Amino acid sequence: MPGTISARVPIATERRDCAVRKRWRIALATLVVTLPVLFTPALISNPASAHGAAMVPGSRTFLCWEDGLTASGEIVPKNPACAAAVAQSGTNSLYNWFAVLRSDGAGRTQGFIPDGRLCSGAATVFNFEGFNLARNDWPVTHLTAGATIEFRYNKWAAHPGSFREYITKDTWSPTRPLTWNDLEPTPFSTVTDPPSVGNPGNVESYYRWNATLPSGKTGRHIIYSVWTRSDSAETFYGCSDVVFDGGNGEVTGVGQGNGNTTPGACTTTLRVTNSWSGGYQAEGTVTNTGTSTLFGWTASWLMPGGVTISSAWNGTYTPAGDLATVRSVDWNRSIAPGASTTFGFTGNSSGAPTLPSASCSSP
Repeated sequence: MPGTISARVPIATERRDCAVRKRWRIALATLVVTLPVLFTPALISNPASAHGAAMVPGSRTFLCWEDGLTASGEIVPKNPACAAAVAQSGTNSLYNWFAVLRSDGAGRTQGFIPDGRLCSGAATVFNFEGFNLARNDWPVTHLTAGATIEFRYNKWAAHPGSFREYITKDTWSPTRPLTWNDLEPTPFSTVTDPPSVGNPGNVESYYRWNATLPSGKTGRHIIYSVWTRSDSAETFYGCSDVVFDGGNGEVTGVGQGNGNTTPGACTTTLRVTNSWSGGYQAEGTVTNTGTSTLFGWTASWLMPGGVTISSAWNGTYTPAGDLATVRSVDWNRSIAPGASTTFGFTGNSSGAPTLPSASCSSP
């Protein structure tokens, strides 16, 4: 639907392949190895018990974490703003992208979190001060003013509570640190105990709710999130950089060292991997043929007569008559130059299935 990002919501079965599982095992193993360095005995005695951050639209810590992901599990930011934040706060801020919190927050905002430190939440468990930097090259989510979108907020640890979403005033400028006076005084979205998907402890689990974005907004803004637990005083804060330019949730500035947002180049090939009477299984391969990292891709093709798709994985499948469209999901949307990723699907066929050529595009 124009003006929404509902296409990002999976409507078909999604399964991770072995390569994806391996990457997450590496990343989590790196985190486990890092933990002894992160926690002092004082912190271990009273650790933060809930974790989470905005994924759609992505918070600074979440998108910078994605920007820095490598196959080895090491986090090396490429975006200039993310790199500057890590230079000030260290890589712990990205290994713990879901922990921008105050254990004593109790939902407090103005008068509690100082001006200029809103994006870090004046956090005391980890150092996120680098994410307060006033810059116009943070990773950004492209949106449409007045549109209804599905917000997603990661639940690395799940707890009951409420979410408030604020937007910056039209007078705000990305060239100065965010203050409370820069935000509209009333949240444009509030929700308590929204539904969620997935099991806690990974990036595929999140709270979700629909919200109508403020109308009349143009250009760059910040959406400021406050998550307050109802079973403790723990409160999470976060800045999501957005631009109101008619976008549908596309993200730019991630995996692109110079902040380049030029659309990437990619190809898609389809092949049948198995078939049986009345059905088949197939695989699509998306290859980055450009010189910069892709962040997000869309494969599409016209289905031959008598051939349908019943389920898909490692991609979000959207049917529209004879047109089949598969979009990237969180764990395979970043593709380095020359690298590839795959998605799969099954369906029905009245005869020996043949698949056509497919097109590929990237934001």
